[in-house]
Amino acid sequence: MTAVLRTPYLSLGPELTAFEAALADYHSTEYALAVSSGTAGLYMALLTLDIGEGDEVIVPSFAFIAVANAVRQVGATPVFADIDPGTLNITAETVERVVSSRSRGVIVVHTFGIPADMVGLRGVAKRHNLVIVEDACEAIGAELNGRRVGSFGDLAVFGFYPNKQITTGEGGAVLAHSQANAERLQKLRNQGRGVAGTAAGGVPEAGGGHSKHSDWLHHTEIGCNYRLSEMACALGRVQLGRLEEILGLRTEAAERYASLLCGVDGVELPPIDVPGCSISWFVYVVRLAGHVDRVRVQQVLAERGIASGTYFPPIHQQPAWSSIEQEISALPVTERVGSRTLALPFFTRITADEQERVAAALIEAVGIQKD
Repeated sequence: MTAVLRTPYLSLGPELTAFEAALADYHSTEYALAVSSGTAGLYMALLTLDIGEGDEVIVPSFAFIAVANAVRQVGATPVFADIDPGTLNITAETVERVVSSRSRGVIVVHTFGIPADMVGLRGVAKRHNLVIVEDACEAIGAELNGRRVGSFGDLAVFGFYPNKQITTGEGGAVLAHSQANAERLQKLRNQGRGVAGTAAGGVPEAGGGHSKHSDWLHHTEIGCNYRLSEMACALGRVQLGRLEEILGLRTEAAERYASLLCGVDGVELPPIDVPGCSISWFVYVVRLAGHVDRVRVQQVLAERGIASGTYFPPIHQQPAWSSIEQEISALPVTERVGSRTLALPFFTRITADEQERVAAALIEAVGIQKD
């Protein structure tokens, strides 16, 4: 970090170039654009694919709210599809149920790091002429049939918030397969400025300050400031180099929870093995049986000094969205799962002793029911 501070570049410099080139190489794609957040990446991806007013984009409701917000922010309408009860991802079948003549695209979230069925979803997209944005914000390093997620869609978005597998503090990235899309993304993240030239990963050859660019005050379209700082890129580049080690530690932690909690009455565990998939463990989320009081379980865990979360409250039931007049298709799996999830403490350096303590407390809490 101190080395970055000694350079003339705080933005659009060599660390950006190196980080983007590393991301593109890791995913075997031609272009990677680092941006200020995964949410910014989703918004830019939709704009780049010319989605806007009058269009519909199919998204899961069991997801972080940004997937729906980004669709609304470009003037389009999110249409919610239900999820598979095992992987918690949307599927070809659930997307087919909600496709209409106004459908333009689908945002496929690889939920909790489990790859979605991109083969089936690409088939649906081809039949209905839909573009695909992969939301891989929770899934960097996950693979489907030996191919990394983020390489299947028209564009793919990653997030590097502190709770993710790797972090840049705040930050994200968009992967693109065409020069046209890469250049549009590059303009959008930099206030709509023209592209002076590109180097590896589709980034500017020169950066730093406006004195370096004769066209710094020339804007070819309306854009935003979604740049990622040199310091963040330096952190991301180092983190990316450790990704396989990080994923290995997180897999060990997931497998340890599975061993500790296997067979516990009232607790359904996430799948450890999904055929054809390599999971990138983002969080460890169990599902409580219908007879188990989730609020009471969380209270007991909190009394034992153990934090827990409820990933995800369905988007269509959130206050920000439930007041919007819009016809919602039946989402029985989404609503059932959303009311039963419980995220346990999970991070790269969690120890076996810590997990044993969590498991013991959960087993105790599940056995304590409200009178």
